[in-house]
Amino acid sequence: RKTRTLYLVGQTRLHLDEVEGLGEFMELEVVMRPEQSDLEGQSIARDLMTRLGVLEEDLLEGAYMDMLEGRERK
Repeated sequence: RKTRTLYLVGQTRLHLDEVEGLGEFMELEVVMRPEQSDLEGQSIARDLMTRLGVLEEDLLEGAYMDMLEGRERK
């Protein structure tokens, strides 16, 4: 089960998720305009990460389901 709170920060969707059995997570989703490059989108995300105090070592890859399945195998 997941509870999501959504905020809009400029052109970025900030998802705050609480996932049963895993904890709390934040996802940044930059909504790109057609004229923007991937590099510009990454720059927007990195700027917001800096302002929020999110470090590179805080980042995770993968879906919540993958994390849950990985815990069950241990």
